[in-house]
Amino acid sequence: MGFMDHVAACNRRDLSRFRPFRVEGRNVGWVSDAFARELDGFPETLTVTPEAVAMADGLRSPTERTASLAGVLARLAGDGKVPRSRNEPFPVWTSFAGRELMRIDRAAVPLFGVRAYGVHMNGFVRAPEGLKLWIARRSMGKKIAPGKFDNIVAGGQPAGLSLMDNLIKECAEEASIPRDLARRAVPVGAVTYCMEDGEGLKPDCMFCYDLELPSDFTPRPNDDEVDAFMCWPIGEVLDAVRTSDVFKFNVNLVIIDFAIRHGLITPENESRYLDLLFHLRGPAQPLPGHTLVDSPVVMG
Repeated sequence: MGFMDHVAACNRRDLSRFRPFRVEGRNVGWVSDAFARELDGFPETLTVTPEAVAMADGLRSPTERTASLAGVLARLAGDGKVPRSRNEPFPVWTSFAGRELMRIDRAAVPLFGVRAYGVHMNGFVRAPEGLKLWIARRSMGKKIAPGKFDNIVAGGQPAGLSLMDNLIKECAEEASIPRDLARRAVPVGAVTYCMEDGEGLKPDCMFCYDLELPSDFTPRPNDDEVDAFMCWPIGEVLDAVRTSDVFKFNVNLVIIDFAIRHGLITPENESRYLDLLFHLRGPAQPLPGHTLVDSPVVMG
């Protein structure tokens, strides 16, 4: 196993099994052929053809589309065909921070293959012996990657919050990081990937932040999403990423990006350095040995 294996794992998909999801004639996501068949019985909300799934033309406003699709998903959830609502509305945009076309509950976002955004923060400490990184261990009650290691703070980007406001909220909820300290987090870019999973397609974008923490600060869980925090030397973190899958699948990418930016993964010590650079920010190109079909859809 190596760093590039984690990038490849987050970019496995075969779009031949999907068709575009359209709103106002714009391609904003992907719906699997199997799920499209479930949606075919709701013509007042969705127009389903062999070529695409589209929000019905009669739904003119974001509010109308949101409410109508929520009703469809509630009926399908009642029949056990889709996950129940998490009551976390995610925006569907023309592009990031562009015009909002509608909102979809977080539980259904992969079903429609729309780009979901999130914030991930690297909390690090400068010690005499070198950099250390704070690591969270996810609760065993988490639906996704229970018990895996995670960034000190991470969370999806809901509708109605700025990125920094969301990061501050997540800092308080997950790690008991005070607002004034959380505000020092520095935006350092984004990592993107597009993977097919059991629910649908995840063309996700993670906005990355670095926060240098005082040596005497210890994060504390403040909700039921994190079981514990630990502070590891960065070398141990990178060894774990390079040789195992103990971290949540997409967190590996955020840590690899951190290591590149801090000069820990270099062209001299990593033979696939350029591949990592190119593929941490999609759309990715086909990776040798993996079934992957690139998306012709441009999403913000």
